[in-house]
Amino acid sequence: MPHPRLLPWLRRAAVLGAVALLAGCAVAKPRTDDPLEKYNRKVYAFNDAVDQAVIRPVAVGYRKVTNPPVRRSIGDFFTNLRQPVTVANDLLQARPRQALQSTGRFLVNLTLGIGGLFDPASSLGLPLQQTDFGITLARWGVPEGDYIVLPFLGPSTVRDVWHVPVDGYFFDPLTIYARNHSYHYGQQYIPQLVYLVNLRSRAFDAESFLKSAYDPYVFVRDAYRQRRLYKIYDGNPPTSVIDRMQGLDQDNFDPDQLLEEQHQWENKHPDQTNPSGGKG
Repeated sequence: MPHPRLLPWLRRAAVLGAVALLAGCAVAKPRTDDPLEKYNRKVYAFNDAVDQAVIRPVAVGYRKVTNPPVRRSIGDFFTNLRQPVTVANDLLQARPRQALQSTGRFLVNLTLGIGGLFDPASSLGLPLQQTDFGITLARWGVPEGDYIVLPFLGPSTVRDVWHVPVDGYFFDPLTIYARNHSYHYGQQYIPQLVYLVNLRSRAFDAESFLKSAYDPYVFVRDAYRQRRLYKIYDGNPPTSVIDRMQGLDQDNFDPDQLLEEQHQWENKHPDQTNPSGGKG
């Protein structure tokens, strides 16, 4: 399992990545099935403060001392290194074809990609496919449970939170290495730290979407749930499932009203909707 001090980097970057992926989706009705919202909002604010005070500045410094090709190679290396997580969960999901494809991708990038620093597998028709133990539970029928924001860990659900200890303990080479090595100054955590800093730095482009949301907490919550839904269905969830999740199947759904609320918020906060006004 990752060191507790390193976990927030990954969760924050994952959420911002979800925001970037879903920014072009149709306006969705905010979900109301959030019984822990009062608690979640407090933890969300705490995590955001930690990110702004500590995590983001480190990522900014990382971007200043590296260039895009270097960051891309570092990202490719760690993405490939964590492919055993996907392979193991594909097997647990009884999907041998996907497991074989992910194994092939891992081996091609490990060899032709010079240890994973490059990604020739994608050019050879072996696209990146990622899954985890939370998706495994979903595919075996385990219900999602309440949405919950955890201190440092960030957004999750009662079901998805299990992927952190299970994948971390059994399948993730980075955490397995850290768990089985001990150095005087904690150097065993350096690979995880570099991976998470690189991942957080890649999320900068998504920040403008989050800042322009009239309720960032709701935006992140719904983006997280949508991203997980798309993963469960390999990017093609049934229309009925999308409609039910977004509230489109309800008679009182009014997208024009949602757009009007968003526009009203943007007019009151022009500094936060202007991309050039964001932080470096």
